[in-house]
Amino acid sequence: MAKTLFDVKNDLMTIGNSLAATKQDILAKASQPETDLEDIKALESKAAGLQARFDILQKEHDSMEADQKASLKGQQGPLDNAGDPKAKIAAAKASLVRATVKGDRVSPEVRAALGDGNATGGENILPTTMFNELLHEPFVRNPLRDLSMFTTVTNLEIPKIAFELDDDAFIEDTEVGKELKSEGSKVTFTRNKFKVFAPVSETILAATDTNLVQTIDGALGSGLAAKEKKVVFAKTPNVGEEHMSFYSTQNAITEVTGASLYIAIKKAVAALPEDFRENASIVMAYTDYMDIIEVLANGSATLYTAQPEQILGKPVFFCDAAVGSPIVGDFRYSHFNYDPQIMYDRDKNVRTGIWDFVLTAWFDHRIKLKSAFRIAKKV
Repeated sequence: MAKTLFDVKNDLMTIGNSLAATKQDILAKASQPETDLEDIKALESKAAGLQARFDILQKEHDSMEADQKASLKGQQGPLDNAGDPKAKIAAAKASLVRATVKGDRVSPEVRAALGDGNATGGENILPTTMFNELLHEPFVRNPLRDLSMFTTVTNLEIPKIAFELDDDAFIEDTEVGKELKSEGSKVTFTRNKFKVFAPVSETILAATDTNLVQTIDGALGSGLAAKEKKVVFAKTPNVGEEHMSFYSTQNAITEVTGASLYIAIKKAVAALPEDFRENASIVMAYTDYMDIIEVLANGSATLYTAQPEQILGKPVFFCDAAVGSPIVGDFRYSHFNYDPQIMYDRDKNVRTGIWDFVLTAWFDHRIKLKSAFRIAKKV
């Protein structure tokens, strides 16, 4: 029967122990004057034989161990050489993209590293780590990500207001009370499907993990942010997406007009109920803001260096999609909800021969209280 590396290790240990013991016997016999020299020579002969056996076993052991290490190295997973946690995540994300585009199975090791609770590899649900980073680190920015509420809950239902008093008569005759009475006090989120495509060429697939991950994350995250902006600021929303837009007739947010956009914004802030006004922000196009500054400055350069909040009295966030119609309000009542079951897949662009890493997502945007917002417009 062929010996294994384990057997050789045991034999090497046995011979080594015998060799060490024989050498001690030689020293002991040599120190005793009465010992016959023939006995010492016999021990030396025995030690020489053991040393020869030891050398043969050592050589075989080293050869077998080298073969085993080479075999194990060939079986290393995609994350075995990634010691740093960030490098491990990048390697896992790159491995998922490459496996998906090539039609290979995503290993349980990769899925587990990305926070996938079910590491069987039998489904194409985007792992937690990638999902969270795509929502929070896109190249294309949606200013509402710094203002609105964001959740990832399936079939989410929430109350429109965060608290109630034992006597809620204080809201019965207000705009908020009328809205709650006519539309109910609960918000139910729906699932609205859309896809984002990230082109993947052979060059990108062969690039370093860092370059591949930056390319894919940038494309997918930016796609999510761009879709959010498109539906929220749509002047003419697509069918089925009307409830997501601040400008839709379905939401019918109150418009406040003024002789200039500056006056309209000031009046819109003042028109908000007190509780909303305290936490209000302004989302507007940068071109509209510069027009306001040009009029107010009247040739002076002083206002150009002032912070927008100093000019308009509330924090200002710029978005070109809001051109001509700044939105003023408490954006805590703007709420995005993503279904956590975001899917990934692949698709080939037959015109270019480039593969697309495809993300399919379901999300919804709800304006929880329309009374918390105003739209400013110049007459």
